Amino acid sequence: MRLNELLKNIKPIQIWGDVNTDISGINIDSRKIEPGHLFVAMKGTQVDGHQFIPKALDLGATAILCENLPDVRKDGVTYVQVESTEDAVGKVATLFFGNPTEKLKLVGVTGTNGKTTIATLLYNMFRKLGYKCGLLSTVCNYIEGEAIPTTHTTPDPIELNALLGKMVEAGCQYAFMECSSHAIHQKRIGGLKFAGGIFTNLTRDHMDYHKTVENYRNAKKAFFDGLPKSAFAITNADDKNGMVMVQNCKAQIKTYSTRSMADFRARILECHFEGMYLEIDGREVGVQFIGKFNVSNLLAVYGTAIMLGQKPEDVLVVLSTLKSVSGRLEPIHSPEGYTAIVDYAHTPDALENVLKAIHEVLNGKGRVITVCGAGGNRDKGKRPLMAQEAVKQSDKVIITSDNPRFEEPQDIINDMLAGLDKQQMKKVVSIVDRKEAIRTACMMAEKGDVILIAGKGHEDYQEIKGVKHHFDDKEVVKEIFAC
Repeated sequence: MRLNELLKNIKPIQIWGDVNTDISGINIDSRKIEPGHLFVAMKGTQVDGHQFIPKALDLGATAILCENLPDVRKDGVTYVQVESTEDAVGKVATLFFGNPTEKLKLVGVTGTNGKTTIATLLYNMFRKLGYKCGLLSTVCNYIEGEAIPTTHTTPDPIELNALLGKMVEAGCQYAFMECSSHAIHQKRIGGLKFAGGIFTNLTRDHMDYHKTVENYRNAKKAFFDGLPKSAFAITNADDKNGMVMVQNCKAQIKTYSTRSMADFRARILECHFEGMYLEIDGREVGVQFIGKFNVSNLLAVYGTAIMLGQKPEDVLVVLSTLKSVSGRLEPIHSPEGYTAIVDYAHTPDALENVLKAIHEVLNGKGRVITVCGAGGNRDKGKRPLMAQEAVKQSDKVIITSDNPRFEEPQDIINDMLAGLDKQQMKKVVSIVDRKEAIRTACMMAEKGDVILIAGKGHEDYQEIKGVKHHFDDKEVVKEIFAC
């Protein structure tokens, strides 16, 4: 593709060189540059890509997209200066990969909790309804059944458009993706056309990056501000930020609720560990999920399917067959008669929701033992809140290591314990080794009890000092149960 075609949707400050040059690839990583490629110099949070322009040229880059033109420019290379490469890269990438979101219907899901569940359930539902689909999520990316490992909730703009392009090539009619606050703020989804957007909820998270809850909220809101008139926006009316998200949205707005009047409504009729019996918009349906927060997730899925033109009765039939996403309220039953539940809950609100769901089923007939920690090099302010939430709704709490990253695990644990008073501390023990913490919880448990192992869910590693070591909560539990 010629460079001038890739520049159609951006406004360069100036161009030095020939815009009719052919471009065979785009990269923001100079190490991946090959002859004929366009190198995009991005100013990242850690490193400024402009310093790698010489390396990109050595590897054969024929064009450079940058914010600052180099003082010395190489003959035969085209330099395009823009105000923001962060803003430009998505618009360029989507053209290079053939405008994939013009050829399939893309639905984005944003919010603090529930993104993975909703996006994955939509992907599974539409496949069961007979459509070819793609999924972009925290757990794994999928192109019509083919798994593609993921490293970020939302990939960089080039990888993202490449994946969407492959989805189109595979004949996908729909794609469902999580849109993280980082990705929205960093404009990784720039240039994409969304058929719809879903807001789940907003609670404290990622303060290490956004600094304030208002900044975090505004990053999420920017996604809905950018939706076109042709799209739909489905928002959670039960969340205090639900209507804030769509106040400047041009798309068709719909609401869902478990508590008040809304376009899509549901209530719980019965609840067991095997699932719930619900009433959704006046129709009864059995589902294989537990917890009020999952009722909200299922409503978002239901509403989205309706907005995408599906019949309510068909949607409910498929909804009854769907199962929980890996590492989300995933039960493992012990031979001794107690249950371990592995869940990704890593925010105070998520932990509160999961514990409430467990109590709804237990109904006072068993104890709750919670194993949890907090990630290193992330928002420190939520650590004491996590501990407080765990203690409030548990009979016993074991504070342990999560992904300490470059922090000392004991320091993270101390930050969590600092939020507890003497009375609360009577419920708590701390064990740095996560495997031993889980083993101890199993030793404490008796028939009818529930152990919640929170924080890592689907993850199969622990990140320590920059190295990912294999560690899977589910594997550990099953190993202990087999002993």
